[in-house]
Amino acid sequence: MNIVIITGLSGSGKSTALKALEDLGYLSIDNFPIRLLLQFLEEVEESLENKKVALVMDIRDKYFLKEYPSVFEILKKKKYNFEILFLDARSDVIITRFNQTRRIHPLMKEGSKSLKEVIEKERELLRDLKEIADLIVDTSDFNVHQLRNEIFRLYRDRSSDRALIIHLIGFGYKYGIPSEASFLFDVRFLPNPYFVDSLKPLSGKEDTIKKYLLNFPETLKLVEYLESFLEWLIPFYYKDNKQYLTIGIGCTGGRHRSPAIIEILSQRLKEKYPEIEIVKTYRDIEKDVYHQ
Repeated sequence: MNIVIITGLSGSGKSTALKALEDLGYLSIDNFPIRLLLQFLEEVEESLENKKVALVMDIRDKYFLKEYPSVFEILKKKKYNFEILFLDARSDVIITRFNQTRRIHPLMKEGSKSLKEVIEKERELLRDLKEIADLIVDTSDFNVHQLRNEIFRLYRDRSSDRALIIHLIGFGYKYGIPSEASFLFDVRFLPNPYFVDSLKPLSGKEDTIKKYLLNFPETLKLVEYLESFLEWLIPFYYKDNKQYLTIGIGCTGGRHRSPAIIEILSQRLKEKYPEIEIVKTYRDIEKDVYHQ
């Protein structure tokens, strides 16, 4: 049975993520009490046909923060196949979302000084949980539809026998660093197709850009280095039974160089590690679109 526990900051999009997983066939329940988790899983393990469960668990449950460490440890001992999906977002974005929806933050009590204050308090309360999360998704730059698409990208065609999932995120440094990445690689030193008139309108996903970059020895050396680094790193993730490895690859705007390197690297990884699932996200690829 595959179990996804969705948690994270209030206003980060947990309900949207849950609905997306429901559309992918998961039995989905919001605001699930931590004290019922073990009993619930025992009940549905035999009766659930598709063996996929998604549960939102967060600070709305007054027992959650205190009891999740022991409950999650029991799940591990009982060999349940579960993962923690932690949704995060910048405080200014969460404030805007609460103002737009006119919802009240779960920690907002009479006498609270500001919404920003309770958001930072929640962030601190969830710090330890975020550190043990299998997958962190920063939803700051996503609208509802984009977040749904991102969840689809991460969980569609998920196979329970996948040994590891490598999530490659292409981004532009001028739009900010993806906070969910465990490792960041800066490829701004590569020749920039943006300054070649015939290449400027294209994106790094296209063969023309990839072929252009592969003509330079520094590109070949970079890809060789990334392959070597991952060859060294992956055994440690296997050893620790980690399910996700998230890597950010950034250029200036996120349209040309970083997507191209992701395309080149992912193809080589698929050939070398057929048992590993490669997920690609091009976060900023449409932000620097050039129109002639």
